[in-house]
Amino acid sequence: MNLEEYFKRIGLQGSFDKPDLETLKLIHKQHVMSVPFENLSMHCGERNILDLEFTFNKIVRSGRGGWCFENNSLFGWVLREMGYETTRLSSRVFNSQTNTFYPTDSHLIHKVIVNGKAYIADVAFGVSFQIWEPMELVSGKDQHQEAGVFRVLDKGDKWVLEKTSRKTKVLNPDFAESSLVKRQETTAIYCFTLEPREVEHFYEANNTLQTDPKSLFMNKSIVSLQTATGFRALVGWTYSEVTFKPEEGVDVFDLRNIEDEEKEQVLLEKFNLNLQKKLQIVSNKTCYTL
Repeated sequence: MNLEEYFKRIGLQGSFDKPDLETLKLIHKQHVMSVPFENLSMHCGERNILDLEFTFNKIVRSGRGGWCFENNSLFGWVLREMGYETTRLSSRVFNSQTNTFYPTDSHLIHKVIVNGKAYIADVAFGVSFQIWEPMELVSGKDQHQEAGVFRVLDKGDKWVLEKTSRKTKVLNPDFAESSLVKRQETTAIYCFTLEPREVEHFYEANNTLQTDPKSLFMNKSIVSLQTATGFRALVGWTYSEVTFKPEEGVDVFDLRNIEDEEKEQVLLEKFNLNLQKKLQIVSNKTCYTL
């Protein structure tokens, strides 16, 4: 770990040697604004590898993004090096089609203790469900962020992260009924327990998600990046720019399909990604909402 290189990657200068809440919020937000959530390696003939050195070189030195196992593993390493008390946790993503949580742990997050209080840090969920700042681990407390109102709920055997969204306004009439546009105002995102996990706990899921033909990530190439006013995403062939307007109680969705010859330009200009291998965009029919 080279903290100076990492801070440069997320656009920060100076030294941050005080592991306090203010610094945690700052680097959490800067990370999601600078490092895309993406699964493009598997659609470039590569693999996502659960190895910290490999991930550091990929994200920090090669300017790439990554999915949760990569982004959150790197972020946890950063926090530990900075002196934060962190615990790796596993979570199960909510399936809106079945209205239940998936049966396997497929998402990695961290619990961080600051001044005796617990927070959930997660820099790698993407799109409108991405928290910009850590969530205080207090059941039922509304926590207002740019993307909407988030809360964690203690259900006894598990905790649930949920979000209440604003109404949506879709600018392009061709996408007025698109399944990419979220419809429910309040929805669960994932559930988790406070049982500490070693990185080996995620090896099987890391492999399955990039090999199982039924996996979302096998059926969609996805990249998203938070911006000062919302987020950008390229899901399959559909490019989206979403603007949060909390003062108007609405999120504005601007969606369009891109052509194959546009993809490198879009990735570079909108996500600051310059892939070394040719991307094969995948856009099979599957359940995914922005």
